[in-house]
Amino acid sequence: MRSVWPSSTGELTGVDLERIYGYPTDLDRPWVQVNFVSSADGAVEVDTTSAGLSHAADRKVFLLGRDLADVILVGAGTARAEDYRGVVAGPKRLDRRRRLGFATVPPIAVVTRTADLDPASRLFTETVVPPIVVTTETAATGALEAAGAEILRAGEDDVDVRRALDLLAARGLRRVACEGGPRLFGRLVEEDLVDQLCLTVAPLLVAGPATRIAAGPVAVPRRLELASILLEDGFTLLRYRRRAG
Repeated sequence: MRSVWPSSTGELTGVDLERIYGYPTDLDRPWVQVNFVSSADGAVEVDTTSAGLSHAADRKVFLLGRDLADVILVGAGTARAEDYRGVVAGPKRLDRRRRLGFATVPPIAVVTRTADLDPASRLFTETVVPPIVVTTETAATGALEAAGAEILRAGEDDVDVRRALDLLAARGLRRVACEGGPRLFGRLVEEDLVDQLCLTVAPLLVAGPATRIAAGPVAVPRRLELASILLEDGFTLLRYRRRAG
């Protein structure tokens, strides 16, 4: 993988990527990075999952995002479609996180209005850190709590994403890596809560009924600044940050 903007010579090392994708230091508020892959024609999935769009370079940045974060935020639909499990506590990941000052792997925080999650799924059964379920006051969560989940209630009948981030930050989880899906990303855009977008563009045309990376009922343009462009095997890894000022 190499950087084409800012330009550099030679292959990027793991330390180089940590510097490029690292979160700001001394955060006093939630800071949200969103990670997506899409085809050249804008599709976010092939046959309901993102696997058909991915590549080793994209995967490397995706996993790095997990290594650098306090918490992984994901919508319930994506968690179900991608058969989410807890973040794997492999030796390389633990070595990196301990070097960076983390005690363990980040929890998965699932946003769901209804708490309609299967307590027998891998999200609950294959994890070293209990998942967090971010839901509403009206959702029935007894079975999920029995399966070990921590419950955060961030709204009466729907999840208030701003309130959800504040509740996570109150637990010291300020570095947020959001992994989708499009509806959750759309709500973060609506509330102007996105600080960084990491978008891998796959050199593929997909067509079909796939959605965009962000979806919502209204258009809410938010200006971003291009921060870096990396390239490997035709896959373009774009990083945008919230425009200053």
